Amino acid sequence: MKAQQYRELSLEERGSKLGDLQRQLFDLRSQAVTEKLENTKALKNVRRNIARIKTIMRETK
Repeated sequence: MKAQQYRELSLEERGSKLGDLQRQLFDLRSQAVTEKLENTKALKNVRRNIARIKTIMRETK
């Protein structure tokens, strides 16, 4: 998702999405350790999305 799409979400939806992304990052890291990860770029994308959400949450406080 792009930053503008995250800004349109409510605070609760952002928190929920953040939790989902953190869980997804954990799963991707587990796959990377067991060498079952096919798309290595997915790790980078998820980390960036987490950073986007945290930045937007910090801006709105």
